[in-house]
Parts: sequence; structure tokens; C-alpha cells
Amino acid sequence: MAAAAAAAPGALGALQAGRARLVAACCARLGPGWRLPGSLTGPRVGPAMWARGWAPVAGGSAARRGYSSEVKTEDELRVRYLEEENRGIVVLGINRAYAKNSFSKNLVKMLSKAVDALKSDKKVRTIIVRSEVPGIFCAGADLKERVKMNPSEVGPFVSKIRAVINEIANLPVPTIAAIDGLALGGGLELALACDIRVAASSAKMGLVETKLAIIPGGGGTQRLPRAIGISLAKELIFSARVLDGQEAKAVGLISHVLEQNQEGDAAYRKALDLAREFLPQGPVAMRVAKLAINQGMEVDLVTGLAIEEACYAQVHSPGSERAGCPAGGIEVAKDSPRRGARAVGASPHRPVPAARGQEDKGSR
Repeated sequence: MAAAAAAAPGALGALQAGRARLVAACCARLGPGWRLPGSLTGPRVGPAMWARGWAPVAGGSAARRGYSSEVKTEDELRVRYLEEENRGIVVLGINRAYAKNSFSKNLVKMLSKAVDALKSDKKVRTIIVRSEVPGIFCAGADLKERVKMNPSEVGPFVSKIRAVINEIANLPVPTIAAIDGLALGGGLELALACDIRVAASSAKMGLVETKLAIIPGGGGTQRLPRAIGISLAKELIFSARVLDGQEAKAVGLISHVLEQNQEGDAAYRKALDLAREFLPQGPVAMRVAKLAINQGMEVDLVTGLAIEEACYAQVHSPGSERAGCPAGGIEVAKDSPRRGARAVGASPHRPVPAARGQEDKGSR
């Protein structure tokens, strides 16, 4: 493909060659075994593509219903693998109540370590980012810690926050931000890095950095315009305006808004419902669909369609056990936590836990 494009004359050839390189780069992100359309005779996926996994953090109290492990309460990040009918869902719970869940050096380090493990764990199907602290999602950078830093330390610290937010944005599986409280500055930037955002109506969201005579430094100037449009994003950043859940839904910043419940976890419960909807779908198809959308949105339509073609070929090549079967209309996902085949287009059966209220409380 790249060779043919290079042979085309003039500017058209250069454009086609550039598109070919973008598509090739997209395929490269899928792993060493992935190939462009027309080169599907080799292996689709490198044998080690999903090989490395990780074990949940051990320690703390005994595991509660619905979770494989509990971490120590003093930890600033709680990583939990859900079990039973929720197997495949992982919850990242921020737990810095005394600092409004703000980003500290330690929290950033823990997030980076967790994300590094999750991105290559084939058992992970969806990741929910939430707060373990009522009324707070994340208040951005820890300014008290930042004041104590030497001027030479501030830049690298902000870079590390930006890097970990980018790592979350680049996770191969769907990510959902459950905003049950305050999400300001870097907290909203963390939510913007997720594929889907849901919030309680009482939540507060905004990029307020201009009040401090700085600008968003964790991707906010880039991801907010992509989420709600350039003009409105400029208005919100210029004014440092804070939106509630209803206002955020109206401008397209979040996908769902819920009235807050007595437990203070309405957004988290909605995120769980969405994650359960994702579980029956083909696991590789989900990852490739996310890659096709993310990469395609950064290029022109023609190049985006070429990226889609390359990605489609990986899940619909002959002999693929995860490919759709046009004749029977059946999709099979053997490594799905809910095994078996289902009719394509049919509503997936989503069993409701018998003690859902207890399970959700167990996540607190």
C-alpha cells in the first residue's frame, strides 16, 4: 500500500503516502502481528499481545462481595477486579479524602503503575474511574504539595500528571468516568481522558486554571474542544466557569446525568450499568473499534476510512473466531466472561445481582 502510494505523482502521491503511513501506524498499535488489508496471510495477533497480566493488590480487610480483593484503607488508589456477573470490570477508586482527591506525587505514581498493568491484561474489559470519597471526584493538582516544591520540580510534576492522563486516554478498553462530586482542573482533565463520562446532577465540573493565571496542563485545552466544540470550550476556559451535572449534559460534556442518591454514588451505579452492557460484546472487536474511532477522529475522512478498513480486516479475516458470521448472524467471543454465542443485534441478557445494593456499598 505504501509502495503504491509512493509511486503516485506529485502532491497526490505524497498525500496518499502520508495516509498509508498513518494507517500502518494505527495497525502497529494493535501489535506486531497485525497487518494492512491485503496482507492477511500471516498471524493476526502476536502471540504475546495479551500475555502479560497482573494480580490485584493484596492486603487489607477480607474481600467483600463482588470484589476479588481489598486494598489497605490508607492507600490513595484502590484497584479492584469485580467478580461474578461483573467479571471483566475493573474499578480505579481515588481515595485521598484529606486532600480532596488531588493529584499528589504518590497518587500519580500509583495511577501510572496501575494503568501500566491494566493496559496489557486481557481479562480487563472495561475500566471505571471513580472516587472513594463522597462529594469529590478529583480537585486537580495538590497545590499544598506543589507550594513545597522547588521551581525546578513543578514542570516535571505537571508533565507526570499529563503523562498519566494520556496513559488513561490510551488504554485499549472502554473507560468510564463516574463523577459523583467535584471535578475541577486536572480532575476534569482526568474525566475527559475517559471514553464516557457520567455524572450526578449535583456534581461540579470546570477547567478553572485561568483563575490561577495559568492554563490547563493535563490535556484540557485539547480534549475539551474535541468533546464540546471549539467555541464553547474557549468560553468555559476563558471564564473558568463551573458547570453542574445538568449544565454539563446540556453542552455535551457528559453522556448521562443522574439525581444523586443517598449513598452518593449515582454516577458510579450508572457506570456499572454501562460496563455490564459492554461485557457480552466481542473483546477484540471492542478494542479495535476504540482504536478505529480514536485514530480516525484525528485525521481527514478518507484516511479515517482507510483506518477503519484496516481495523475491520483484523476482526473479520477468514478463520477468526471472533468475527461476525453473516450467514448465521452469530457472534462468538470465547474469551468473554459470558461465554457462548448470541444473535448479532439482539439485546444482550444482563442479569441483575441479587444483592446489588450490598455490592455497591461494598465498593465504598
